[in-house]
Amino acid sequence: MSCPQTERIAEYIATALTRPLPPEVEEKARLHLLDTLAAILSGAHLAAGKAGARLADRLGGPAEALSIATGRLVGAPQAALANAMAAHADETDDSHVGGRFHPGCAVIPAALALAETEGRSGADLLRALVLGYDIGARAVMALGVRSADTARFSTHTIGGNFGATAAAAALAGLDRRGAMHALSYAVQQTSGVPYWRRDGDHVEKAFDFGGIGARNGTMAAIMVQSGWTGVEGVLTGTPSYLSAFAENPDPDALTDGLGTRFEIMGAAIKKWCVGSPIQAALDSLMALIEAHAIAPDDVAALRAIMPDDRLHIVDDRDMPDVCLQHLLAMCLIDKGVGFAAAHDRNRMSDSAVLSLRKRTKAIPSKELTEARPPRQAIIEIDTRDGRSLRHHTRAVLGTPANPMTRDQVVAKARDLILPDLGADRTEALIDAVLSIGDMADIRALRPLLAPTP
Repeated sequence: MSCPQTERIAEYIATALTRPLPPEVEEKARLHLLDTLAAILSGAHLAAGKAGARLADRLGGPAEALSIATGRLVGAPQAALANAMAAHADETDDSHVGGRFHPGCAVIPAALALAETEGRSGADLLRALVLGYDIGARAVMALGVRSADTARFSTHTIGGNFGATAAAAALAGLDRRGAMHALSYAVQQTSGVPYWRRDGDHVEKAFDFGGIGARNGTMAAIMVQSGWTGVEGVLTGTPSYLSAFAENPDPDALTDGLGTRFEIMGAAIKKWCVGSPIQAALDSLMALIEAHAIAPDDVAALRAIMPDDRLHIVDDRDMPDVCLQHLLAMCLIDKGVGFAAAHDRNRMSDSAVLSLRKRTKAIPSKELTEARPPRQAIIEIDTRDGRSLRHHTRAVLGTPANPMTRDQVVAKARDLILPDLGADRTEALIDAVLSIGDMADIRALRPLLAPTP
């Protein structure tokens, strides 16, 4: 069956490594790579990262790619899975609002695994990961999902699945026909149901957001590279990817702007190591703390006004790094939210935190859901001395409307990496990633990523 969208995407995948990136896109790719590696290194110590590493060690396989948590070389799918689980373990990984997924935690581990396996260059890696963001985001956009509440399938899994497949297929050297077959296996492996919100351990959620897509994409590329054939023209028509999964199918969205609109430019790097919907609320609260020297005892009541399509994801959750009320309370007490504090479950029972949570109310707002740029939030505080304070964050730091600078991304990465690698290796890794386009073989990164002996 002829499918011009599948054919065009397959050709785009097959030729991706031959196309130089615009300078601003290449720079953004370097920053997302650094941000994701920092997420993997810090997330390796959390439950999801440990789970992925244990499984990779158990399955082993040929010495193709590095499982970063253990420093062991394992089969490419196992390394991709383990590193992806770690990448989303700590909620510090990037996100993409339009694509409704977290691209870095799935695309980058798959791209790293194939780049290592094939001995690809740093330039190849950057081009492949940009490709992955492009295809993953468009695969979700074409589904026409109206809101998170109407999605029958987890868009986070779907975007990661297609993005990782595209990146891995390019690095595996698949031609146009092979890329079509890899896309077919991406469709066959499309899955994920958004009950991940009920996961209190953040293990299944990390699998949904990162692990399953990274593993599936790596497997799809290797299967076709090994001689497997598949069905061609699978993205549109009946039956097809869109007929099976779309809510309001938009076939043109699969290829709209391909080659001119780079979706990595629409991806956000988080300032805070917490769930994406909480970023704006913390920005607003910090602005009030800094402007008015607010202390916990000053607060009579705090209201967090949030987009109504995302509030339920973070409202009174039992995980510290995705609980809005808990993080706002800690921010007031600590005058900020660091990585360690955001993942400290013990503080969820701290009396000072619980006292502030009782004075905090989350309010859903349809207007904020419809506002642009997206993911805005308003914090209102009534103080005990009679003041009424308010701050509206419209452009969240780290989003396309208010991007973090290179120095800010480096500072965030340094804070996450330093406890694992020490000062010298941390600076060496940062320097290597920021100049990765000059790296002849990506395997030169391995000594900088493996745990300290």
